[in-house]
Amino acid sequence: MQMSTMRSISRDTVSMVVDEFITEMDSIGLSFSGGLEGALTTLDGAIDAQMADRLRREGGVKRTGDPWDTILGMDAQRLLPIIESESVEVAAVLLSKINVSKAAEILGMLTGQQARRITYAVSLTSAVTPQAVQRIGQSLAVQLDNVPELAFEDGPVERVGAILNSSPANTREDVLSGLDEDDKGFANLVRKAIFTFANIPSRIDPRDVPKITRGIDQAILVMALAYAAGNGLEKSSEFVLENISKRMADSLREEMQEMDKIKDSDGEAAMNKVVTEIRELEAAGEVLFVAEDDE
Repeated sequence: MQMSTMRSISRDTVSMVVDEFITEMDSIGLSFSGGLEGALTTLDGAIDAQMADRLRREGGVKRTGDPWDTILGMDAQRLLPIIESESVEVAAVLLSKINVSKAAEILGMLTGQQARRITYAVSLTSAVTPQAVQRIGQSLAVQLDNVPELAFEDGPVERVGAILNSSPANTREDVLSGLDEDDKGFANLVRKAIFTFANIPSRIDPRDVPKITRGIDQAILVMALAYAAGNGLEKSSEFVLENISKRMADSLREEMQEMDKIKDSDGEAAMNKVVTEIRELEAAGEVLFVAEDDE
């Protein structure tokens, strides 16, 4: 608009404006991006992302840039509550924007009726304007930014399960019995989250056993198998021995027979080391647990 009102400008005026501009530029020693969002953009990658989001919320600053960049980077678990709480039309736009594999994963988490309604709504999104998609993205980004920070990364089921995994068997059973009385549903979820030496035959693929035994000191493995065999966990002990090479299994059996009586504390510790190795491999994606329902 300003340019449309201007006609000719004299050389002296142009020179004066250029001189003024150069003088101002030369006098600047350091400059900062304006406002809180400018500061956070400058510090992007240098400070924790959660801290940056918290500062945005406390300062009432809206995230700049394309909100869909943030949304598309989130995993299915984070997006699922938004899909479930929003209208089918908004959910359809969200599913249309994210990649196909993530959309399929989210649909698999929904009830059949919800999935059908949202899928049908996707067929009606052809008339949605880019402006509407952008507004939906901004609204969803605000909702996601307003999720309160959690003190713990894992849920209570996972935390209790992890603690009981490393607890002695007697303690574990006592705690689970108490949980049964207080909250049977929670107790059942914890049982599913627990992986102990007794779960090896039902949760481990036989083909993964050599991979597991490779990372365990042989003396620890012998003690764990011998203690398990003599304390009601023969099935787990035999499962391991049957799924490694015959030569190694024979060697381990010989060492097991030569062992003196094992203290409960030593035996439990050895079995826990085997379980810890399995859990670390599972967390790294090198071992996959077999679902107990698949037995």
